[in-house]
Amino acid sequence: METCTAVSLRALDGSPRCEAPGPRIETTDVVVVGARCAGAATAMLLARYGHDVVVVDRAEFPSDTLSTHAIARGGVVQLQRWGILERLLESGVPRLRKADFHVDGEITTRAVKDRYGVDFVVAPRRHVLDPLLQEAATSAGARIRTRITVSDVRFDDAGRAVGIAGRDAQGALEVRARIVVGADGLKSRVARSVAAPVVEQRPSHSALHYRYVRADWPAIEYHLSDDGYAGVFPTHDGDACVWVSTHHETALAHRRSTADLHSAFNSMMDRIAPALQERMRSGTATSPVRGMMSMPNQLRAPVGPGWMLVGDAGYHRDAITGQGITDAFRDGELAAEAIDATLRDPSVEGEAFDRFHAERDRMLRDVFEITCELSCIPERDRFVELQKQLAAAIDEQAAELAQRPIPAAQLAA
Repeated sequence: METCTAVSLRALDGSPRCEAPGPRIETTDVVVVGARCAGAATAMLLARYGHDVVVVDRAEFPSDTLSTHAIARGGVVQLQRWGILERLLESGVPRLRKADFHVDGEITTRAVKDRYGVDFVVAPRRHVLDPLLQEAATSAGARIRTRITVSDVRFDDAGRAVGIAGRDAQGALEVRARIVVGADGLKSRVARSVAAPVVEQRPSHSALHYRYVRADWPAIEYHLSDDGYAGVFPTHDGDACVWVSTHHETALAHRRSTADLHSAFNSMMDRIAPALQERMRSGTATSPVRGMMSMPNQLRAPVGPGWMLVGDAGYHRDAITGQGITDAFRDGELAAEAIDATLRDPSVEGEAFDRFHAERDRMLRDVFEITCELSCIPERDRFVELQKQLAAAIDEQAAELAQRPIPAAQLAA
């Protein structure tokens, strides 16, 4: 007897005919595409508000991703407000309480001052941080689905986003939702599917390369030269993310004149931070070199009917200021507040989404402007001045975040 595992119908001659089965369908309040910093934080907060949330990601966790993973004061304030900071510290990530600036053989040390309940910053590995945020999201009630490739956003006849389509190992699936959140990075499938326009774009001239080195790393470090900058972000297990940033044409020249990326990295370090390079040689390299060329400085329109973008999907900036994770946390909280208001009263969606858009743009502006200038690799004195402006902008934003009501705190009371 002939059978098939798909939907079985009869042909005109009476023989079985196999047709592909329809997609598996799941229904939820919010589907979040992307389960790393921005997506997991947004899902966690929405679940704490009491909403049904499904998160999908093509990756499997724990896993690493391209990231220098420093978290500035504002991000640490967020983790503390959300009740996650202590769990992160228990993972062994070091408290970084000072930054050393190396210029022409001289070192200037600046302490991380005690402000808004925080006197340190951290740089956790992403294979530690992302699962920790995911665990917090699932503890709040969110459902996380991994190894799912999203192919499209689904729309109703009026053009409103109503879910996503994708595939996993079992075949086609759809997640139908009242709100779709794209937290799937710079090359966001959600952003492309909803045709979210880039509304502001600035030149990007820098390139950044990094690797992990195990040695004695007591502080954050910045090494300044006329050709670029290098730095150290200490992280788990005695490792540090050791990075070098230079003009992308300079980086390209080093790549072309050397045998491989490892050699190009060493060549750039020899040129820009030779003293740091010597210390690296006395340590143990624990990873290959990774790199990013010409990182975009851009803002996308982050909202539309039934959809929203958070993290790098909505706003991407050069990595030189190390603000990606902090920005993702901030925008995740702003997004969760707007979506919560919309789910409770759909009539306020336009107002709530517009408020999210305006607040995001206002809060990112100062750091964005500083990042754009730093990404052009200014001369050393200007770099130092911009770093002072950056520290002030970071503290101002941390103060504002510290004063905000903790999301869903009233529900837990």
